[in-house]
Amino acid sequence: MPVDISSELQAHVIKAAESNMTLQIQGGNSKAFYGNHYDKNQSERLELSGHMGVTAYEPTELVISAHAGTPLKEIQSLLDEHQQMLAFEPPAFGDEATLGGTIACNLSGPRRAYSGAARDFVLGTRILNGKGEILSFGGEVMKNVAGYDVSRLMAGAMGTLGVILDVSVKTVPKPEVEITLVQSLNTAEALKKIHEWAQLPLPVSATCINNQQLYIRLSGTEKGVQAAKIILGGEALENSESYWLSIKEQQADFFLSDKNDTSLWRLSLASNTPEIELYGDTLYEWGGALRWIKSSDSAENIRNQVMPLQGHAVRFQNAYDDAFQPLSKPLLKLHQNLKQSFDPSGILNPGRLYKNL
Repeated sequence: MPVDISSELQAHVIKAAESNMTLQIQGGNSKAFYGNHYDKNQSERLELSGHMGVTAYEPTELVISAHAGTPLKEIQSLLDEHQQMLAFEPPAFGDEATLGGTIACNLSGPRRAYSGAARDFVLGTRILNGKGEILSFGGEVMKNVAGYDVSRLMAGAMGTLGVILDVSVKTVPKPEVEITLVQSLNTAEALKKIHEWAQLPLPVSATCINNQQLYIRLSGTEKGVQAAKIILGGEALENSESYWLSIKEQQADFFLSDKNDTSLWRLSLASNTPEIELYGDTLYEWGGALRWIKSSDSAENIRNQVMPLQGHAVRFQNAYDDAFQPLSKPLLKLHQNLKQSFDPSGILNPGRLYKNL
């Protein structure tokens, strides 16, 4: 039974706005490590975990709607019963992960480059802005585009523009068959192969380059997958599902480190960008467009190498106040205008994305 505490949350925000008290929005708290850190003693917690439950699901319509505090695993379990899934394969980083937090962070898993990002599947949202107003955008079908861009705007805003109360997302059927092939190749050879294969109509759903090994996942019909397997070659990987889960949830050996001076960086680059000479180990996903680097290099040095390539560098873990790459003046002004429109008093997750926002 869905539990709707929208009115309680609204009253909390209105009170905070009147007293100029900032709010720390929290669902399952599974992604507390992500984004800039700020003094939580200076903020009140706005707890969304009690605002939970699926409010609508029609498998034939390929749409599910739920309150933001609904556990992600509950959503995925329900979809699994109907042989459906979230196409962007979201990482959870813990059993407490919620649908609202997933969308607010706009994090996508191994399938993202081949299916789309989290924001691409958001059909509608109901939010609570910094003035205590409850607003609805979008709808529950793709053809309803009224306010659709505003719904997408909530994806990746990390609660700085509004508290996500409800979300409607598009679902997709699960593939009939999935296999993963492995080839021993150096990074340059692997990237070259991936881009050659991208020109062919192959059912690729994920790629990973790590430790001189290329992993490529095929998803689709039995006939299509077997035909692609012959074209690509390589050895079939046992426990394929477990492997991709370890990549998605960052449980693979690559992501494990006990070095306090090392940060995990997420680099977004054009997929055909050659290897970058940076200190540390690198793991490639998304056909080369996503690169994870474990490095003790300075943020300045990493970003100085990425920016001329039109790339973007995020300090994914061990960040303090420089998690995200600084914005250009025009983009900063745009963000400031949006913040002013949605949260004029600046009470919602201040500084979580950028200072003074």
